[in-house]
Amino acid sequence: MESFSHLLDGFRVALTPQNLLWCFVGCFWGTVVGVLPGLGPLAGMALLLPLTYALPPETAIIMLAGIFCGAMYGGSTTSILVRIPGEAASVITCIDGHEMARQGRAGPALMIAAVGSFVGGTLSIFGLVLFAPPLARAMLAVGPAAEFILMAAALLVIAFIGSGPALKTLAMILLGLALSMVGLDQLTAWPRFTFGALELTEGLSFVPLAIGLFGVSEILISLEEGRIAAPKAPRLKDLIPRAADMREAAPAMGRGSLIGFLFGIVPGISHIVSTFVSYAVEKKLSRHPETFGHGAIAGVAGPETANNATTGSSMIPLLVLGIPAIPATAILLSAMMVHGVQPGPQLVSEHPDVFWGLIASLYVGNIVLLVLNLPFVSLFTSLLRIPPGLLNPLVLLVAMIGVYAVNASALDLVLMAGAGAAGYVLRKFAFDVAPLLLALVLGGRMETSFRRALTTSDGDFAVFVSGPAAKGLIGVIALVLVLQLAARLIGWRKAMA
Repeated sequence: MESFSHLLDGFRVALTPQNLLWCFVGCFWGTVVGVLPGLGPLAGMALLLPLTYALPPETAIIMLAGIFCGAMYGGSTTSILVRIPGEAASVITCIDGHEMARQGRAGPALMIAAVGSFVGGTLSIFGLVLFAPPLARAMLAVGPAAEFILMAAALLVIAFIGSGPALKTLAMILLGLALSMVGLDQLTAWPRFTFGALELTEGLSFVPLAIGLFGVSEILISLEEGRIAAPKAPRLKDLIPRAADMREAAPAMGRGSLIGFLFGIVPGISHIVSTFVSYAVEKKLSRHPETFGHGAIAGVAGPETANNATTGSSMIPLLVLGIPAIPATAILLSAMMVHGVQPGPQLVSEHPDVFWGLIASLYVGNIVLLVLNLPFVSLFTSLLRIPPGLLNPLVLLVAMIGVYAVNASALDLVLMAGAGAAGYVLRKFAFDVAPLLLALVLGGRMETSFRRALTTSDGDFAVFVSGPAAKGLIGVIALVLVLQLAARLIGWRKAMA
């Protein structure tokens, strides 16, 4: 009860006219940044960080938190409408979200994404209030060995639940891991596979590869197939999800909230992983797994909810330990330090207005986003009425601007074009490119965790099966495998197994 009384004090801070105005500005800007291909929460927060220097500490943090929440939601819009992920965590939404748009159901997909974002963000905030201290202590047990096991297990699961054959999915994961090795060695700073090009020392950028593999390849395929946009205007009843959609989406939102919350608290585990895991869970629990990849509403609800559930739980390592769990929270960390606020165990007692004001503003921001985005569903859906001859060049132009704006590098435009051609070929041969991007994101972190674990153990591989966190993860994986085997032996549904 004491936590909730402090939360009420936080609402008094967040609901002052000044803080409410800056929260709205942050949510609006975050949504715009999330919709633009290539720009995600990290870029959106960095662009407006100088503006916060003249604001009070709690106001500055509240505005940046609004950008964070808004960008996490906004990325789903272009994923659903034109199959271009607005930011990294929206990659998995491209699969079923865009298929729903092609079937004339872009409205329900956008509605479900908005509601799921609100549900996931809200539940994760309540989890933050209730479980922050014990979860922060538990995070200290997650060392490099446990991180490697967790990420390797996630890739292994994806290999066997992908939309394509397991061998093809595994091939995409291995290709993604190989691409993640391009650039400087993260421990020795020795260049690898750069072929003398200074531009490659920072590695292959995720943004041009994601936009190329999904967006550019989609444009090429649509031109080949000669798709024509529906000329009629969307009716109101076509924008609202059906009762059957809500029945299917509601459990997915609940599971996505839990998955996103759990993954968000682990430092170094990107929020991207939670969306893939949520998609895998929904596909395995569905009574009709064959619909996934062809417009399954749960394939949108689960990942989008998990994506936004990480916004609350990722604040736990930041506020309690001073460790940014995902890159975007590093901007919040720097903003706090600029204003003389040091995250850590003493933050609650030394700066209660910042701590509880931030938590309350996350909840207020989720409400603002819901109110802000639902009225625009009809407008966004109407974009699909633009003739392909005009829409495709416009989308390609926006994608090029977004890609170039991230690093101001012409090489990124070349990578986007090359990834688009490669994605076109891979999709023609029925390869699922989403696991490639997941492996690309996790590859560097997996390698670093693996080598650090061996370094601290003097090369003893037993470190991967010792320690409480590693044993716990291995036990969970073993339990899942045993239950799967038992389910098959006693005749349960294959999907449940």
